[in-house]
Amino acid sequence: MKALSAILLIGFVLAPQEFQPSLSYFTNRRTVTPGAAGRQNYIVLDEDIWNHARRDLADIRFYDLRGMQVPYSLIEQRGGIFSEEQPAKILNLGVIKGHTEFDVATGDITEYDRIRLQLNAKDFVTTASVEGTNAAGQPHGAKLGSFTLYDFSRENLGSNSVLKLPPSSFPYLHVRLSSGIRPEQVKGATIYNVQEKQSAWTDVGLCHPGEQKEHSTILICDIPSRVPLERILFRVAPRQTNFRRNVSVTDEHGGQVASGGITRIRMNRGGTMVTSEEPAVKVIPGQDSDRLTVTIDNGDDPALTFDSVQPQSIERRLYFEPQSETALNLYYGDQKLAAPVYDYAKFFKADPAAVKARLGTGTHNAAYHGRPDDRPWSERHRSLLWTAMLLAVAVLAGLAIRGLKTASP
Repeated sequence: MKALSAILLIGFVLAPQEFQPSLSYFTNRRTVTPGAAGRQNYIVLDEDIWNHARRDLADIRFYDLRGMQVPYSLIEQRGGIFSEEQPAKILNLGVIKGHTEFDVATGDITEYDRIRLQLNAKDFVTTASVEGTNAAGQPHGAKLGSFTLYDFSRENLGSNSVLKLPPSSFPYLHVRLSSGIRPEQVKGATIYNVQEKQSAWTDVGLCHPGEQKEHSTILICDIPSRVPLERILFRVAPRQTNFRRNVSVTDEHGGQVASGGITRIRMNRGGTMVTSEEPAVKVIPGQDSDRLTVTIDNGDDPALTFDSVQPQSIERRLYFEPQSETALNLYYGDQKLAAPVYDYAKFFKADPAAVKARLGTGTHNAAYHGRPDDRPWSERHRSLLWTAMLLAVAVLAGLAIRGLKTASP
């Protein structure tokens, strides 16, 4: 029984301690002014919050003016593409008045907005005109638009074979290609229903010119060490077109944290204008270097001119309901506080009409005095403990020597 009691006592002492929030334990405070009462509001996390809150943001708390917590939900504004897809059947493929035409049977997908054509062709530009019909071979249908398809393999500028339609549900689509593609080069089609959400971004840090070499441009980017970095956006001067450059990003130790390419196409082929742009390079998650080196490979082409090169982070929003409150306080900076658990977050759904609240300047919390030292006595008084141990050893050594002398004849 005594052994069991001792085990239970040790378990209680060693059990993880759950820390409770208190206004005096937060290092930083901000005022928050709701944009509208009685509806969903949000604030955008900024550099001051990242610099003083826990890295996992678990210590952020909203309080009203009476000192009561206001529940919130932390949401990343990360975009994404969610799609349902299936192969589609090509019917009635042939040439009519010198143009390749065919029908696409859309199959079991009840609604769709993308078609990808499998084309066995290189170095071409063609226009695809699409009509929705209720039967294969129907001579006329609902016009869904004209779309530019291209392949610039010779210029190393990429390709596009996707037709972005308005949301449609026709059982058949009739496709007419302008020129440049023969029937035998049409190998298949895939139909998609795509739901696309755009990411929202926040600027972090700053990039500045480093060095211009013969075949490359070097930039140096300074990044706040605690702010997550997700991509680097290259704003190339509008006058520069038809380029594709490889980009490499390394940290202070030479480790690669990003690689990819930036491109812009503005090209007229056979009276058809082709436009495409990819201006950003994604960064490997988890990088924590505060200085990055960006290398742009120009090959034998002139260096690009940038209006700006901007590191960016996915926007993080704190959504909340201000009820009738006209002012709230935001606290953070308690490194021992665990994340809150709110029913509001469990059942949260973002309102597209949510309004942005005004976040005041970051200030030191005047009521802060820190948590009491909760370390074990032995950790808080190590010098005293070592002194006591040394004295004990000295006493034991003295007793041992005295015992040896007493035992001598």
